[in-house]
Amino acid sequence: MATIVLFGATGKTGGRVLDRALAAGHTVRSLVRDRAKLSVTSPRLTVLRGDVRDPAAVAETVQSADVVFSLFGQVKGSPPTLQTDGTHVIVEAMRAAGVSRIVTLSGGGLRDDEHDRPKAADRVILLLLQALSGRVLADARGHLAVLRASGLDWTVVRGPRLTEKPGTGSHRVGWVGVNASTQISRDDLADFLLTQVDDRTFVGTMPFVSA
Repeated sequence: MATIVLFGATGKTGGRVLDRALAAGHTVRSLVRDRAKLSVTSPRLTVLRGDVRDPAAVAETVQSADVVFSLFGQVKGSPPTLQTDGTHVIVEAMRAAGVSRIVTLSGGGLRDDEHDRPKAADRVILLLLQALSGRVLADARGHLAVLRASGLDWTVVRGPRLTEKPGTGSHRVGWVGVNASTQISRDDLADFLLTQVDDRTFVGTMPFVSA
């Protein structure tokens, strides 16, 4: 079993990853801003209160981790560079603690020019994202730049539209425009994310996970 550090445990996807990690027998350490938003309790769960942009709080959280899941993202009222700044703090703390494995979460708007083969519909979606959520997309690109310069064993898991439908127990792992659909349930995405505790297939890449 692994010691997992989870940032974003109070989010809709992060909460599902937390549930699955505990059910699988892993030990989890999580940093949250509001403890009241996390109803899960377990003898294998340690919850610390703090902000992902606080170096001291993050450093305490990542100690002795086998893998770090950084699943936080922008919500209403978030600073425009939250993911970039938080990722930078996490990376620095991981380096200091000798932790090498980090998995983050983003959307299909964050493109992988080496593997993606976007179709016409994908290009339209990207244009819409740039117009409607340009700040979020710029932040996603910023966090990727931090990871690429980190020297760590990083993976950015990308997904299409996330739904609240019950999981099907299956998913596809491809690239934008390659073996991919336009949606996935958060349950199925969480299932894939947890496989990254042990799987190193996608180190240094950005797999696109869909239904």
